[in-house]
Amino acid sequence: MDQILDWDKELFLYLNRLSIGNWDHFWLFVTKIENWIPLYILFFFLFWKKLPRKKALLATLFTFILMGLTLGLTNLVKNSVARIRPSNEPDFNGLVKVLQENPDFSFFSGHSAVSFAVSVFVILILKSHTKWIWGILIWPFLFALSRIFVGVHYPSDLLVGAIIGILLAVISRKLLRSII
Repeated sequence: MDQILDWDKELFLYLNRLSIGNWDHFWLFVTKIENWIPLYILFFFLFWKKLPRKKALLATLFTFILMGLTLGLTNLVKNSVARIRPSNEPDFNGLVKVLQENPDFSFFSGHSAVSFAVSVFVILILKSHTKWIWGILIWPFLFALSRIFVGVHYPSDLLVGAIIGILLAVISRKLLRSII
């Protein structure tokens, strides 16, 4: 396990250093949750445009429940594991480009978990109604990647967050299907 954590730190440092100064504003924009509100509005608009009313209402409700459940699980795990963020790691002092400060813990990424959970859930709901819906996967990949470039997450934080988010989305879709 120590070897995996060492590789994770080395990969983080490598990727974090790839961020060139001209991109700092872009990554800061991408990493802010409030900048993605229009995308969520689009998701709900598509639910109501493409689905029957009852299904649209349930899909909207399930999306909010999924977000809350994912955030709750993330915080529970973060506080249990208590992994220090790269930006707060004393061994990284002067080695990490830090664009954002976060005082809480790192493992696993809530940004990654929620964005993958919502995106995959929306895809599973709308894939038979909207051909281009798979394109929304660009969002969680960029959103997660931004967390390395702002200096607050290791790659494993993002990978585990994505896996958790995808699993919760699939489970949520199955629950929704059983209700409908």
